[in-house]
Order: sequence, then C-alpha cells, then structure tokens
Amino acid sequence: MLPLQLQPESHVPLYIQIRDQMRALVHSGELRAGDRIPASRELATQLGVHRTTVANAYAELESEGLIQGHVGRGTFILANSKIVMTMPPPPATRNGGVRWESLFADERGEEALSRLLPDVPGKAISFATAKPAEEFFPVEEFKACCNAALHREGGKILQLGASDGYAPLKEVLCALLGAEGIPARDSQLLVTGGCQQSLDLLCKAFLRPGDAVIMENPTYPGAIAIFAGARVHCLGVPVHTDARRHGYAGVDVEALEVALVQNRVKMILLTPDFQNPTGTTLPVAERRRVLDIAAKHQVPVVEDHIYARLRLRGDEIPSLRALDRNGVVIQIDSFSKIAFPGLRVGWCVAPESVIERLRLVKQATDLHTDQLAQAALAEFCRRGHLTRHVAKMKKVYGSRLAIMEGALEENMPDGTTWTRPDGGMCLWVTLPPGFDASELLIHTREEGILFAPGRYFCFQNPVPNTLRLGFASLDERRIARGVAQLGEVLRSEMRKRQRGARQVAGARVAFI
Repeated sequence: MLPLQLQPESHVPLYIQIRDQMRALVHSGELRAGDRIPASRELATQLGVHRTTVANAYAELESEGLIQGHVGRGTFILANSKIVMTMPPPPATRNGGVRWESLFADERGEEALSRLLPDVPGKAISFATAKPAEEFFPVEEFKACCNAALHREGGKILQLGASDGYAPLKEVLCALLGAEGIPARDSQLLVTGGCQQSLDLLCKAFLRPGDAVIMENPTYPGAIAIFAGARVHCLGVPVHTDARRHGYAGVDVEALEVALVQNRVKMILLTPDFQNPTGTTLPVAERRRVLDIAAKHQVPVVEDHIYARLRLRGDEIPSLRALDRNGVVIQIDSFSKIAFPGLRVGWCVAPESVIERLRLVKQATDLHTDQLAQAALAEFCRRGHLTRHVAKMKKVYGSRLAIMEGALEENMPDGTTWTRPDGGMCLWVTLPPGFDASELLIHTREEGILFAPGRYFCFQNPVPNTLRLGFASLDERRIARGVAQLGEVLRSEMRKRQRGARQVAGARVAFI
C-alpha cells in the first residue's frame, strides 16, 4: 500500500497531489526501479477517489518517464527514474544534439493559457474559451475590404510602416473613441498586436523585476503569464461576485486602497466591464473611487476595455478613461472580441509621453502591427460593417446568455451559484463547498463537456470550487445540452459523496 495522503480541501487537484507524492517517493528511494505500483482501480479504491483521477496521475508520470505500464503485467517504476530525479541534465543528448531545456533562461510552470485552448473533439461541447462565434464572421464583406485596400494602396501597405500604426486606422479609432466620450488625438494612440501585446509593451516600458502590480484575483491568465515572466510582484485584490452581499459587484475597492497604502505599487490593472473570468461590472460610483484613489497615490490604472462594447442588457456605463480627469488611465482595447481575433489588431490610449515610450518598445519588438490587417479593418469600419456586426452579435450573445442562465437554473443542484453578467462572453460558477472544479472536469470530459477551472485565473488564494463558462461561441442547443450534462455529472458526484458519508458514518457506529 502506497503511503499517500490526499487533502480534498486543498486547491491542488487530487490527481496532481497523487502525481507529486509518487514523484517524492521515487526521489526518496521508497519506490525503486522495478517496483510494481498498484493498478489505477486498486489505488483509486484505496484513496477513495475516482479511477480516472489516478489514471490521470499515472498518465503524467508515464509521460515524464517515471513509470511504464505493461499489458497483463502491471505498472512499474522505470530503471532510470531515480537517476532522472537526482542528476542534473547533461549538456547534450546521446546523439550529440543540444539539450535545449537546460539552456532556457527561466522556469515556467504550468501554462494556463494553453490549458484554456484545449483540443476539442468534434462532438465535445466546450465552455472553456471566451471567443467570438466564428459562424457569424462576415467573411465576404471582409474579403471585399481586403481587396479594396490592396487595390487602392497595395504597394504601401505591403511595405514597412509606422510603428505607432496605420494612419487611416488611427483616424477611425479616434472617431470611435470620441463617440464613446474619450477624446483622443493621433499622438495618444498606438496600434498593437492585440491586448496581449499591449500588456507586454506596458510591462517592458514600466516594470522591472520586483516591482509591484495590483491585479484582480481572479483575472485574465494572459496578464498573469506576462507579469510572471517579467518577475513582477503581483498583488491580488478580490472581486465581489455577489452584489447583494457586498453592495456591488467588481473589484473590492477598499482592498485595493489597502494594498496601495501597504505597498509601493507601480501599476494597477483592472477590467471594469464584464470582467474576465467573473463577468462582473464595476458601478460608476466605485469607478470614481478607484480613480480618486489612484490619483491620490499617483499610480496609473491600466483599463482592459476589451469586452465593454458587448453590453447585452442594461444601460451603458462610462469607461474609466472617459471618467478620468487626472490623466491616470491607460486604456487597452482590441478587435478580438467584437470582430476577428485572428487578425491580432488592438490599440492603446494613453498620454503622449507614454505612447512615445511604448512606440519605441514596440519598434524594438516587431517594428509594427500587420499593415494589411490594419488597412482592411479601417475599410471595414468606414463601410459601417463593424457597427452592424457588433449590433448583430449583441443580439446573438444576449440570446445565448439567456439560454445559459435558464439552463443553470434548471440543472444546477442546490448550493451552486453563478454571476449574472450584463454582457461579455462568460460567467463564473461557484460549486457547493467541498467540490474541486479540476476534479469535476475529469468526469465531465468523459461526457464530452469542457470548461475552465477557476484555478487557472488565480495567482493567489485560488478557490477550488469555482469555474468559468464561456457562452459566446456555442449555439443555444449546445449550451442547453452541455449545461444539462454538466449538472447531471455534478449531481452524480454529489450522490457518490453522500453515499460515502453514510458508509463512513455507519462504520463509525459499528466501531463504537
């Protein structure tokens, strides 16, 4: 019997706990080369977990070369596993090639972004991503815009261009921003390769290793990855998901102020509209408080505005940038959610001195954003296609959100709660206490249902019984069916727990 001790209340998934503890047993010598380990079903019974949980742990150990299964014989510790665990990697492989892993400049842990873009089997229903519905892409209209741009100035846009962006697109963007109460001049605008690049440029321009940044927790995994790679110290501020309990939904403004008082903070990153992953929207009064606090402490606020144009119900709320009277807000935005994510075109609005510094950093990074994509999008906007497309998609997404909320009401067991977003592409679900979303995903994957466990969005204090459901890219029928199956799997796991609890209680009575 393996001496494994699992902690169901931990945020670490059970299969990861099994994997790590077995690694430690190999490293310590308690498991040696040639030792036979229990079959997955046997160990699952011993530990009181689902067989799939153990199978996932074994699969990872086998991929690392620590164990190997043999049909009809069992699973064994490999002969070289102890050496792998204790010896540093040699500088070259046996055939003389370079061992690249030994040359990497930093250690990267589990990459949440790749986990959120899983390979989805054809019949699977995936709630894992927050992305547009590609079946509604106006491909023919966009093709016509590409052809028009190439016909008009093909030689120019296929040549090197300005690092701050294609002038006609910047003109279109300035008009778009002006209509939203954000006066912006050409010199206050930088075209980027999407919000992800905007964050990367801001990180390179403003931050050094050890600098502190305040972020919502949970938050967008791409931001976590950028700041972690730059060795920036991230300070998490919780997000209120229950407006009835806290008085409002969105980032905890009091906790934000406390973090500013207690730390030397270089930057604040917030998503006030339809926050990813919770879907919450910060009220106007709290937005003004954030701006006052930031101005008082002289700390810039980076506003991720990427979902704001996808309001599906309720009244529009002015952005932080539109409310800003002290010049503390840098707004980043993109066409990725309202049009075509594959084009990788976004923008950054900031004071001129900031834009000039970001322009220089961008120039050293990629010279400029793809000019054909910029020119085609400028034409797409000028012809009114973007306005019509956004209006159409708001109706589509509004219908899909309503279906998802109805399906959750009908199928989720008691004790399950979720946020009520007024727009965006996702909502946040909290499972009954004691459940682990990562463990639940193991079971739902068997039924062809995928979602994003909440731990992928947390860099501090992850709450294991949370998950994000994206609704924008699924039609109503698949949403309804997927939520129904998700609810059935959850209820099934609850019944198993109840039976297990009754058996334990019975055994205690018998013992007494």
